[in-house]
Amino acid sequence: MLFLVDLLYILFLPVLLAWAALSRIKGHPPRKGLKERLGYGKTLEPSTKRVLLHAVSVGEVNAIRTLVADLKESEYDVVICVTTDSGIKRAEELYGEYHTVTRFPLDFSFAIKRFIKRVQPSIIALVELEVWPNLIGICKQKEIPVVVINGRLSLRSYKRYKFAKCLLRKTFSRISAIGMQNEEYATRVRKLGGKNVCVLGTMKWDNAVLTDFVEGAEELATQLGIDTTKPLVVAGSTAPDEHALLAKIIPENTQLLCAPRRHNWFDEAEQQLAPCNRRTSEIRIKTNRFLLDTIGELDMAYALADIVIIGRSFSPLHGSDPVQSIAFGKPTVIGPNASDFKDMVQLLVDGNGLLQCDKTELSQVVTDLLSNKTKCASLVANGRDIIRSQQGATKAYEQLIMDNTPNA
Repeated sequence: MLFLVDLLYILFLPVLLAWAALSRIKGHPPRKGLKERLGYGKTLEPSTKRVLLHAVSVGEVNAIRTLVADLKESEYDVVICVTTDSGIKRAEELYGEYHTVTRFPLDFSFAIKRFIKRVQPSIIALVELEVWPNLIGICKQKEIPVVVINGRLSLRSYKRYKFAKCLLRKTFSRISAIGMQNEEYATRVRKLGGKNVCVLGTMKWDNAVLTDFVEGAEELATQLGIDTTKPLVVAGSTAPDEHALLAKIIPENTQLLCAPRRHNWFDEAEQQLAPCNRRTSEIRIKTNRFLLDTIGELDMAYALADIVIIGRSFSPLHGSDPVQSIAFGKPTVIGPNASDFKDMVQLLVDGNGLLQCDKTELSQVVTDLLSNKTKCASLVANGRDIIRSQQGATKAYEQLIMDNTPNA
């Protein structure tokens, strides 16, 4: 089985290399960590209670904050492995002081064996469902339990997995336990061959910090030149199609800060917001437009906002997480495209804790909120109540890990 998977990967390699070359032509930065992607890295001392949390990128890295703290309290040696460069950077910021952060290797059998040998996990937890045949097959051989936590399987991902169902059915059946966010996702995983599947909710609610103060927010305002006496709209995790829209619909005397989701969208955003103050630039002008081109500072920006608009929801993508801005006490608006957060959005909209509109309505919605403090306060109060009512999934996922850890 391992040989067959390796052979398929080798056959697919030319496509991967062509994709990487195209990415470079488009101006994307080169991928880092080649040695780590081949399984090399620091060999850890043996531990009888080591959990390896696999978080693909920034979103998953952020989602496990509460879980990592809880596992540490339960005396686990927590290792976080990440796939993307931005995810590695964020994981180092959040966990590097107390935990090992490493890169997840390519799923070639030789790289996985080398990786497992040097990390020596007691159990592996895959965050949000990142299933790799060789990883799970080798862990089965070595009797290392693999579980899924905070599992999510969108329709588009399900269709991709279903295309390789004959190859992946055995892989899914080898996973010791699968904890999914909702029954819809759980049903899809069962159809792919998953066993011991249960619904435990989403950890994203637990990471929402209900507070009116975020350390560093005032410094960010000063460094960017934001006037805290004037209204500010913050658009978080935005996509290219949205920057021109936002620049057009925000009222003239209202400030706008955009925080694009990806590094390769920063330059386009700067052009659409011009003239603007860019976070990583030393040049400062008097302006109402700001660009946050860093990772890890969005919470500070949200804390400064009068209104928050959730990005990737007014473009043909799949939305972003609306919970943290609401937890910070900010009236929040999301667009129609939010399939990756469908359950959360529906619950918040139905409970009048989040406004949802399309791009033709956005200008009027923003104008109404800026002039209606009572409506803003009601939105925030309702949203915070919903967040409180939904928290607790992290403890369930921690228990799932503990129940499947050998000799724990």
